[in-house]
Amino acid sequence: MVTFDGRAPGTPAGRWSADPRLGALPALALRRTGRTVVVAAHPDDETLGAGGILAELADAGHPADVVIVSDGAASHPGSPTLDPDALATRRWAEVVEAVHLLSPDSPITMLGHADGGLREARDAIEDDLRGLLSDGAQVDQLVAPWRGDGHRDHRIVGEICAALADELGCTLLEYPLWLWHWATPDDARVPWDRMRVVELSDRSVVRKQRAVAAHVTQVTALSSDPRDAPTLHPAFLRTFDRDVEVVVAAGEARDTLPGEFFDATYDRHEDPWGYTDRWYEERKRALTLAALPAARYGRVLEIGCGIGVLTQQLAGRADHLLAVDVSAEAVTRARTRVAGLPHVRVEVADVADAVPAGPFDLVVLSEVGYYFSRPTLERVLADLRATLAPGGTLLACHWRHPVEAYPLGGDEVHRVLRRTLDLSLLAEHREADLLLDVYGDDPRSVAERTGLA
Repeated sequence: MVTFDGRAPGTPAGRWSADPRLGALPALALRRTGRTVVVAAHPDDETLGAGGILAELADAGHPADVVIVSDGAASHPGSPTLDPDALATRRWAEVVEAVHLLSPDSPITMLGHADGGLREARDAIEDDLRGLLSDGAQVDQLVAPWRGDGHRDHRIVGEICAALADELGCTLLEYPLWLWHWATPDDARVPWDRMRVVELSDRSVVRKQRAVAAHVTQVTALSSDPRDAPTLHPAFLRTFDRDVEVVVAAGEARDTLPGEFFDATYDRHEDPWGYTDRWYEERKRALTLAALPAARYGRVLEIGCGIGVLTQQLAGRADHLLAVDVSAEAVTRARTRVAGLPHVRVEVADVADAVPAGPFDLVVLSEVGYYFSRPTLERVLADLRATLAPGGTLLACHWRHPVEAYPLGGDEVHRVLRRTLDLSLLAEHREADLLLDVYGDDPRSVAERTGLA
């Protein structure tokens, strides 16, 4: 039976976290630029369902707009402490404090429709939201309640937002709330095939916890009277204490990109990704080289070498370097670039078919993991692990922004890395544009390796 009494504990959070499907959900490449609007049916939905997303976008320098549809005045019917008007005032103040903790520069709009009466106000809500979304810059990403959440207000707001996202041509992400309370992992209504996770930094997790606590009327008692009890049971709140935000997203899984995709790209451009003239690329190469724990490596494998710009710099740290790429044209250009380096070999190879024979002391997987489907990536990583020499290092670096043509996003690539490699994480670098992780078969730090510690 579906119930919406947050005072009851609901399905234990541990039952969800113990289900392997939750841990294996693909990571979403959250759009961290442009305009994002987060819509909530009630005050506190924005924090429980999308608080981590608000924090991540704020740290990326693109704070989202926040829109609260209802006034929240129906959370404590019959309260002897706060009448509906006073409760609505308190809940507005709580939203302001919570959003300020998550994303200080996010503008907040409270539409003020009657809590529990959104179905009756559907047309007015649609007009209000259309006006807000059409005003100002184009909306690139709309984050809204999941239409399947069961709660009537959530369903109405979710349906309106889905229609408006289609009308405006923007990405729609839907966040479940009540699903975690009334469903169980094996419930057929859980949309496992469309669920994705947004990875959260430790900073975002902490800010979300503080923001949840800011909704005082919902998480603490107004008085000792039973009608003033907290509306959200502590056991239910534990469901939202995760290092990811779970969303329901559209889109089917894509297959690994074929070699023809890259050949066509190089046919159109001499340097299609701007390796030679973009500061982003130059800086990323510097980060990559600086993150390597050893000054020099014996045998090095670089996967997806492109036109050989990073290859040329890796050569200075290697006794023998094998650089491979799926595109014959890219390999031709890379060979020209490293022609004077006899210890460097550049070959056409598709690691989705076969990983070059090792052992390798260093494997570099830079800006290539998201070209694979997830099953292919998992298989390639297993093969690479098998070719890694004892004490070897694997470095991965990937762009975080979504690219429609790619099967995976950078966040998902690094999530798969963490979950499949039996190696120690030696270094990690996280920023709005990229992720860089270094794994090693030797867990010692640079200081330990060099006798400083």
